[in-house]
Amino acid sequence: MSASTTKKAVIHRFEKEPVAGHVNPVSYLQPAGVELLSTQGNATTVPYMDIKSISFVRDFDGQDEPARRVFFTRPKMEGLWVRFEFRDGEVMEGIMTNNLLQVEHYGFTVIPPDPSSNNQRIFVPRAALRSVAVLGVIGSPLKRRKPKPVPKEQIGLFEE
Repeated sequence: MSASTTKKAVIHRFEKEPVAGHVNPVSYLQPAGVELLSTQGNATTVPYMDIKSISFVRDFDGQDEPARRVFFTRPKMEGLWVRFEFRDGEVMEGIMTNNLLQVEHYGFTVIPPDPSSNNQRIFVPRAALRSVAVLGVIGSPLKRRKPKPVPKEQIGLFEE
């Protein structure tokens, strides 16, 4: 963790207490697990099999608040609307980038349903999932509407 730019993150683990700390957004995903510098100053690597999700948070004080896990209506933000089913049966939805070149090898990064919550982004490792389903494509470039052509017989009132 040599870079000076780090992000606040909370690692939620299966059947264990969450771990809060800082991660380097460029290099936190390692082959053995996630590199985390805890709030006590200990550098650890948490294996992917132990991680349920990693929440990138605004501050550590609001980490115990219950966050909304699904959308109530169709989201407005562009991207892939996805639903994750975890190994323990829990379900979570989010918006993922529509550019598949930006999908990480070790998991998926999504924007959670509640934009006003403490969680800004959530990383879900592939090892934590039972299934991933795409519920919709929001803002698809294939469905761009063309402007209506102006009829030829339309007169211009204010044209010279």
